[in-house]
Amino acid sequence: MVDDELAELRRRKMEQQLQRQAMNQQAMEDEAERQRQIDSQVRVALMEILEPEARERLNTIKLTRPDFAKAVEQQLVMLAQSGRVRQRITDDQLKGLLTQLTPSKKEFRITRK
Repeated sequence: MVDDELAELRRRKMEQQLQRQAMNQQAMEDEAERQRQIDSQVRVALMEILEPEARERLNTIKLTRPDFAKAVEQQLVMLAQSGRVRQRITDDQLKGLLTQLTPSKKEFRITRK
């Protein structure tokens, strides 16, 4: 009798753990799908507002500095959504924007006497 009750408690506990794991996995899959949709929307928006050369430059930056590129993409999408971008952004315009967004580096010169 005690063994049956103990086995039943273990079975219930195992079922609860499996249910929690299934719910966590489903939540992670939902989050991943939502992130894919957001990335897709950003990609489509960038295709509309950037010239091919500018898009290529941004993709190159994404390879070397993914966080910075993500920030630039967000800036560009926000500018487009607010209506401040009236025509497609050229490569030269993107270069100018990148120089504005890049933090300035201090130059140190060491001279020996």
